[in-house]
Amino acid sequence: MFNKVLIANRGEIALRIIRACKELGIRTVAIYCEPDATARYVKKADEAYLVTPGPLRGYLNIYGIVELAKNAGCDAIHPGYGFLSENPQFAEACLDAGIAFIGPNPESIKKMGLKVEARALAKSIGIPVLPGTQPIKNIEDAIKLGKEIGFPLMIKATAGGGGRGLRICYDEESLKRQIPVAMSEAKKAFGDERIFLEKFLERPHHVEIQIVADKYGNVIYLGERDCSIQRRHQKLIEIAPSLLLKKEVRQLMGDAAKKLAKTVNYDNVGTVEFLVDESLNFYFLEMNTRIQVEHTITEEITGIDLVQTMIKIAAGQPLTIKQEDVCLDGYSIQCRINAEDPLNDFLPSTGVVTSYYSPGGFGIRIDGHVTEGYNVQPYYDSLLAKLVAWGKTWDEVVRRMHRALSEYVIRGVKTTIPLYIKIMEDEDFKKGNFSTKYIEEKLNSLLYTEEKDPFDLSVILSAAIVAHSRV
Repeated sequence: MFNKVLIANRGEIALRIIRACKELGIRTVAIYCEPDATARYVKKADEAYLVTPGPLRGYLNIYGIVELAKNAGCDAIHPGYGFLSENPQFAEACLDAGIAFIGPNPESIKKMGLKVEARALAKSIGIPVLPGTQPIKNIEDAIKLGKEIGFPLMIKATAGGGGRGLRICYDEESLKRQIPVAMSEAKKAFGDERIFLEKFLERPHHVEIQIVADKYGNVIYLGERDCSIQRRHQKLIEIAPSLLLKKEVRQLMGDAAKKLAKTVNYDNVGTVEFLVDESLNFYFLEMNTRIQVEHTITEEITGIDLVQTMIKIAAGQPLTIKQEDVCLDGYSIQCRINAEDPLNDFLPSTGVVTSYYSPGGFGIRIDGHVTEGYNVQPYYDSLLAKLVAWGKTWDEVVRRMHRALSEYVIRGVKTTIPLYIKIMEDEDFKKGNFSTKYIEEKLNSLLYTEEKDPFDLSVILSAAIVAHSRV
């Protein structure tokens, strides 16, 4: 087992990795940029080092991070998610320096990292994929190929996912307009402006299979997660297991994910994502060669700590569980508590958290990094915390999540909490009637009256004026 692990990340996932390491008796090293100097994960690590002035560059500095790990005496690096987690150069730099990379081998990352190549590989081994193109060179080629596939179409970045560079086009005019925008966004997000086209399904479910593979050829899958409730292709609420899948479809998707993992000699935790239509036909979307934000709900229904599993596999330990031993117990929901304003097109909200009260009780878990006084910065992802509920039945977990959301207090910034309360009350959600267009189609019926912050200065002054006028 490792002695000391450097965490090449920040925020809640850095704190999550620190907790996993502490339970395994491993010392931890955190890195931080100036805005994160007082963050919880920095305080909880055994050691912490400033990597650069400025808000972002330090988390992307491959050779600076590896050199720091060497100097700090680390024998492994965990990349978390985002930043360098799916960068094969980073994995290679770690291995070249004699430091274990807690993730899959660089070659697997390469093969799955470029979306067009990953699609072609999946298709070559018999996994269904949606009609699509190779990387396109110009708008004229895009229009020609788009006509052959048929509208609506998705423009997608070849070098990454997460909704960056993704645009939906319903006709030639929108395709012409959106291609330059998508290429620019892909360039900023991934340093690669290449894009490709893929057939767009109108109301699919976004379902992903969690796989785990060791270094000895053993591969299992741990059920699935339904991540259909999204806004602008960014996930908001995730559910495990899916309410849509039948047992036989789950097994077919799981076997497909395992086959893909074995084909690329995958050797750690990863996720194979699919789109599933109303007839339960499924199509390969992409593979994420890292821990997922929503790994929590798989942990809740399987009892398997995925972050510790990553560490053990990277240290050379074989899997201790077989496919027939995997048991899915109950249901779990994760709500991403984002510093965003759902009433204003989900615009990010920044500022100081003036009050913070987290819910608790049986079946409730919070993975977060926010406390009272925390300064929400504009430089990073808007995720503040992940609220997770577990229940023996679907009805129970929905009611438990509703109760927990109603207890959750974050003041000083706007959050997605009130929107989620409305979703838990929505009859379509409670019946499992949702797709990737749920937010788009239902948003008007999910609107809420914004609660006034009792500690807001304007509220206090208004109350004082009213009180004075009554004297």
